[in-house]
Amino acid sequence: MSNDLDKPRQGIQSIEVGARLLRALANSGRPTMLRDLAKDAGMPAAKAHRYLVSFVRMGLVEQDPASSRYALGPFALELGLACLGRLDPVRIAGPILDELCEAIQETVALAVWGNRGPTIVRLAEPPGPINVTLRAGTVLPLTTSATGRAFSAFLRSPALKRIADDEMKSLAAATPGLTLAELKRDFEASQSEAKENGVGRASGSLSPGVNGFSAPVFDYTGEMVAAVTTLGAVGHLDSRVDSAPITALKDAAEQLSSLLGHAATPL
Repeated sequence: MSNDLDKPRQGIQSIEVGARLLRALANSGRPTMLRDLAKDAGMPAAKAHRYLVSFVRMGLVEQDPASSRYALGPFALELGLACLGRLDPVRIAGPILDELCEAIQETVALAVWGNRGPTIVRLAEPPGPINVTLRAGTVLPLTTSATGRAFSAFLRSPALKRIADDEMKSLAAATPGLTLAELKRDFEASQSEAKENGVGRASGSLSPGVNGFSAPVFDYTGEMVAAVTTLGAVGHLDSRVDSAPITALKDAAEQLSSLLGHAATPL
């Protein structure tokens, strides 16, 4: 017995056609002339004009009376903000983490900024004997973990400097022969490297013989909201920043950023 849900649903073709104009406006990123919108939407200018008249009445589009150019209107903004407000990076990240884990066969995780620092909130682990175990809820070091270094490089937070300073003072006090000045130099170098390569990197900070990499995730405001991290044993996880696994890691972070409304720009 066939299910009605399996049948193609009949829509309203005129709405679908008109949506091509809205997409053309969104893609243009600036007020646009009628002829250019019509061309981008693949329809005659006269037809495009009729749709635009209706869209202006609805508030989806507005027209500058001086230049006659069209732009997205206040109702379009209202719809966009309502959609963005419902985005949850932790929920959205699930399939992306699973796909990345399967592709690179390493432990991958999503971290967000918690009240005590970078906190693991979601994990995907590969089958087999070679994997690195993390737990949801783990708070990672800010200055010595790959995830912490990614947050340090890309997150704007007044708490960062205080947490980093406290970590380095404690580590210097607990490690004979290691000075605070040396730790600060290493930390500053790691931040510069992360900004240059678009990924935080650390070795042996969580477990001896383990490499970690972490790429930032941004939302529609351009703020860092999460980090996608992978951990793998030295000799198993290629540690070059341009290697296939790390490129896949960065691509996954960019994909998640895109789903959160971030317009990609060079890091």
